[in-house]
Amino acid sequence: MSDKNEAIVQSVRNWVERFVVDLNLCPFARRELVKERVRFVVTEATDQIALLADLQLELQRLDSDTSIETTLLIHPRILTDFYDYNDFLDEADTLLEHLDYDGKFQVASFHPDYQFGGTEPEDAENYTNRAPYPVLHLLREASLEHAIDSYPDTDKIPERNIALMNEMGAEKLKSLLATCLVK
Repeated sequence: MSDKNEAIVQSVRNWVERFVVDLNLCPFARRELVKERVRFVVTEATDQIALLADLQLELQRLDSDTSIETTLLIHPRILTDFYDYNDFLDEADTLLEHLDYDGKFQVASFHPDYQFGGTEPEDAENYTNRAPYPVLHLLREASLEHAIDSYPDTDKIPERNIALMNEMGAEKLKSLLATCLVK
């Protein structure tokens, strides 16, 4: 792996540790990170066709390798514009259906400029899905369902996360996200 890609992976790993785990945005993440069952991979894709091909390869790897619980497919060279990224998510869902993985895997979305519908770009709650680079997070649905069944009040996680983000404030969150970047 190139030094640049190593820095990108470390930046995303820092984000997972400092945001997702330390702020408990996802109560299921710590276990898999500690067990080293999270795959971090950087794609060299510079167009959507290449990104879809890499997404397909990672889905197939996840399907065949049970030692990997989840994959973070980081794509720093494409879909850096959030609206283009958001449109691409339909292509990712179509690929899941085409591969007959719909219901087996799902793709969660994270982006440096993530914005939920009905929010302003700098609203703090957007930071629940902001990452240092664009990321397609590949999840096993069966594992997700098991985690949800064994964790109390999972339906309250999003509202708890939004409340935490609003309490921390956009400026503090922006600074925290900046500390994740490795140059």
